[in-house]
Amino acid sequence: MAGLLILKTFALFVLTAVAEIVGCYLPYVWLRKNGSPLLLIPAFACLALFAWLLTLHPAASGRVYAAYGGVYVAVALVWLWKVDRAPVTMWDITGAAVAIAGMGIIVWGGWRA
Repeated sequence: MAGLLILKTFALFVLTAVAEIVGCYLPYVWLRKNGSPLLLIPAFACLALFAWLLTLHPAASGRVYAAYGGVYVAVALVWLWKVDRAPVTMWDITGAAVAIAGMGIIVWGGWRA
């Protein structure tokens, strides 16, 4: 049962990170890559979705935000690799692993507290 809860929480964090990254990336495309100002409409929707997704966690908001940060780092590096087509270095992977480990400590300790 705990394994399923962990998997669902992690999936929710990944979805939350994607919503935040897309919500920030679309204004970047508009401002830096001469995209359409209409990109601000889905950007706003993604940022609203991001905020709503953070409310779905049962833990205290500060703990959720802290744990989410670890997943965000890893998802942002996947975005760097897949969307920006930039190489990911061993330093990036190591940093993401440390962030995910920190998230695990926060979540594990929070559930046990």
